Amino acid sequence: MTESEFLTLANTTLTTIENTLEHATDTTDLDVECSRNGNVLEIECIDNGSKIIVNIQTPMQELWIAAKSGGFHYQYNGSHWLNTRDQTDFFETLSRVVSEQTGVTVKLG
Repeated sequence: MTESEFLTLANTTLTTIENTLEHATDTTDLDVECSRNGNVLEIECIDNGSKIIVNIQTPMQELWIAAKSGGFHYQYNGSHWLNTRDQTDFFETLSRVVSEQTGVTVKLG
């Protein structure tokens, strides 16, 4: 995949996350605030002040998640973002860490 194709895909993924979390905040007990600065999406958990960071790593063509439970790296396999270590799905992990840090069950992706 070219760098341009990667950036388009990665930015679309961040936009999807933002839109899904905004909708969940409006329709459930979830209370997060998303802010984006370039290739970095910050998800702030309002109730406890913790943060989850999702960022685009262009040189490696990866998405990274940083959360209380750890750091995770994902590469696109043609249909899904998969963890570079254990092949778990990006959206499954992000759903889990957002749910853990907010106390509200969230399903992303």
